[in-house]
Amino acid sequence: MNILVTGGAGYIGSHTSKLLKKAGHVPVVFDNLSNGWAEWVKFGPFAFGDIRDEEALFRALAGFKIDAVIHFAAKAYVEESTRLPELYFDNNVNGTISLLKAMKRAGTKLLVFSSSCATYGNAETPAIREDHPQQPTNPYGLSKLMCEQVISTAAPVLGLRYAMLRYFNVIGNDPEGEIFERHEPETHVLPNLIKAAMSGGSFTLFGTNHDTPDGTAVRDYVNVMDLGQAHIRAIDELSTRERLVSNVGTGSGVSVRELVEIVEKELKVRVNVEEKPIRPGDPPSLVADNGYLRTWFDHEFKSLGKAVRETAKTQV
Repeated sequence: MNILVTGGAGYIGSHTSKLLKKAGHVPVVFDNLSNGWAEWVKFGPFAFGDIRDEEALFRALAGFKIDAVIHFAAKAYVEESTRLPELYFDNNVNGTISLLKAMKRAGTKLLVFSSSCATYGNAETPAIREDHPQQPTNPYGLSKLMCEQVISTAAPVLGLRYAMLRYFNVIGNDPEGEIFERHEPETHVLPNLIKAAMSGGSFTLFGTNHDTPDGTAVRDYVNVMDLGQAHIRAIDELSTRERLVSNVGTGSGVSVRELVEIVEKELKVRVNVEEKPIRPGDPPSLVADNGYLRTWFDHEFKSLGKAVRETAKTQV
């Protein structure tokens, strides 16, 4: 299949593009390079454009005869979204509307949307099922929920089959080291933690008084390679169903303090931890109930230790 990967020059998009190529598909990257890297567009053609530009999207969809779209393109920093909510609604929600308009014109009928556990807000249960209330605590999560609502409302009218994957905290790298986690600035916990461990610098731990067993935030860490495989499987699932709404997570929670200990064990170093207050919009605990995921995605998730070792290779 020819698959348009919006945001395909970014972290998750580039890893998924590599896996798509390995699976025999043609990933066509659509990206404005605001948060992506041109050198990572190496697994298929590149269409430069902004996700809010309906005409550019239509040209890519029609020109490359696209069979399905995987929609990653989004602003995705929780803290930034609390300072610039209008940017997040403009880019994420209006961008998704532009994509749907372009897909309608091009006759493209399959969509896999990159959603987020941030749509749930504060967890009311130890593990979050897909039917958990969606009450986001930050504009980023709200923008993703609004995208879900737009897609689910428009899909029957457009004759669209869609999957919405709500994934939890993404970590890890391509084990071959060809591409890797890379953001400027880097806000993700694992690369910052490894960088501090390897350089002797300090790691900033935000929040020690969360309502969790050790006071630090608990998250469900899913490897980016596992996540990429889930997107490919979701496309296959849409051949036999109209819609798929699913968490993607390991079903196991790890606190930031526990993550520090795992890094120290794997790298055989001590990490200098600097404690700071909770960031606005950060829920105390987000752990997937992945029971439904297991019904359609039979897959063994990579360990945290493996993610630490593979990420450390790219920090040298």
